[in-house]
Amino acid sequence: MFGLSELAVILVVVIVVLAVKKGPDLARSAGKSARILKAEKRAAAEGEAPPRVVQGEVIPPEGPGPGPRA
Repeated sequence: MFGLSELAVILVVVIVVLAVKKGPDLARSAGKSARILKAEKRAAAEGEAPPRVVQGEVIPPEGPGPGPRA
């Protein structure tokens, strides 16, 4: 029915389709993990408690900035 080369081509096509679909999500989660790891490494070097990460929470930068919008 199918030879080895045909099955290999079908497998490659399936892998490419799945990679295109899931690629951005994997890259985003890898970047998020790298940022968390870097922050915890910096906190450990400074001897302070690691930052608390809460999904969906945005912490504004410290210092003077634009006031609230009306």
